[in-house]
Amino acid sequence: MATKTSRKTLPKDLFFKKIDALGEALTFDDVRLKSGYSVVMPDDVELSSKFTKNVPLKTPIASAAMDTVTEHAMAIAMAKLGGIGVLHKNMDIESQGREVAKVKFSLNGLIEKPIFVLETDTVAEILRRRDEKGYTFHTFPVVNASGKLVGIISQNDFDFCSDHSLEARVIMTANAITAKAGTSLRDAYVIMHKAKKKSLPLVNAKGELAGLYAYNDVSRIVTKSQHRYNVDAKGQLRVAAAVGVNDFERAQILIANNVDALVIDTAHGDTEVVIKTLKEMKKRFNVDVAVGNVSEPDSALRLAKAGADGIKVGQGPGSICTTRIIAGIGSPQVSAVYKCARAADAYGVPVCADGGLKHSGDIPIAIGAGAWSVMMGGMLAGVKEAPGEVIFADGRQWKSYRGMGSIGAMETNKGSRERYGQIATGKKELIAEGVEGMKPYKGELEAVLFQYIGGLKRGMGYVGAANIAQLRDKADFLKITAAGRAESHPHDIMITKEPPNYSAE
Repeated sequence: MATKTSRKTLPKDLFFKKIDALGEALTFDDVRLKSGYSVVMPDDVELSSKFTKNVPLKTPIASAAMDTVTEHAMAIAMAKLGGIGVLHKNMDIESQGREVAKVKFSLNGLIEKPIFVLETDTVAEILRRRDEKGYTFHTFPVVNASGKLVGIISQNDFDFCSDHSLEARVIMTANAITAKAGTSLRDAYVIMHKAKKKSLPLVNAKGELAGLYAYNDVSRIVTKSQHRYNVDAKGQLRVAAAVGVNDFERAQILIANNVDALVIDTAHGDTEVVIKTLKEMKKRFNVDVAVGNVSEPDSALRLAKAGADGIKVGQGPGSICTTRIIAGIGSPQVSAVYKCARAADAYGVPVCADGGLKHSGDIPIAIGAGAWSVMMGGMLAGVKEAPGEVIFADGRQWKSYRGMGSIGAMETNKGSRERYGQIATGKKELIAEGVEGMKPYKGELEAVLFQYIGGLKRGMGYVGAANIAQLRDKADFLKITAAGRAESHPHDIMITKEPPNYSAE
């Protein structure tokens, strides 16, 4: 049962009280943060935050569960940069489970259940399985029919094997260096460093395979070179994944692959079936469950009371979303975030501001309004790690980007139809709540996110906030006019060279 706590009065409360009294609601272009006395240097701020109650972030940014934004490549890159990716559910259950596994196995301190091969498997069988599963690693422990470790196969063994009909026991390295089950990460590092081995299988008293350490990942952890990675207690990258209503089989598969958080992903989270699904998932599974999307404080309150570990706020603010135009509903995003966060704060539930961001300066505004993290779709679409091929048109490179409520997404995917409550609708009767289009190709995520994070840091410096909690507490706002908005952008000049963090478009 969620427990309510009291909340102190914050500087922004008076501002939003006045706006609410006027019957108005505001979005990012309507407001600016007030600057104030600061002893905080932007490059010294601390960005640690949280996605859900028990899933921390080193950077308060999540990538959206969209089929043109987040699959394993994006999720891996996001976690390595301190954030988290939410894998979309426009795929079958097994495929989404494999996507989770690709993220979790991409970086490992201790692999508790390593992928192994049997000594009787042929090289051809192993290579085919590796390709089918999309494994990004090339080293496999070899076990016999009794589960006992008998050797190990590395990339070198595959490279120097010219006959793929040979069995694993023929090409493997026998008498592999091993360690006892329970060996600490630091001890494993010493053993591997001394032996110059990149893999260290762990065995129990019966000689059975009980785990595996990978040197590159162990080294990163021990030497602190991965200090900005968002990893779990086992040294694995964190990842979240979307599920639908009553999607318990999918949830079970995702949890079996060690997903860090489930996200009940719907266009309207404040419904009876969503709340029932949330309660049942919390009853069945020991995993954090975030729920979305909502835009009203009463909705956030109901989800918090029902046991949500995180709440996604935003109905219709996305650049590819037409929900507000088609359905006539939704609150401008900054007001929605403020009101929902205030309700959720009473139960210690972090809010994620999902959608509506266009510039890096919108991130400190969203967090200042009360969010603990922001979710990006359009701002990340077009990067190298996003799904899809690069398209060349009109003299430049592009990548496709579409709303999960677009006709294309709903026609081809049950997950999209379910998200918008049209699971039983025929293809000719679909009501779109999104559009399809293209985004300019932006290059690698790291360079793009560097600019977004840099804008957040500078916003924190102007406010005098040394960390995310202080930004939420100290932020205060000004409402600006159309003239103020125009003044905020470059004006009275022909821009001849755009910086990497601003485009006149």
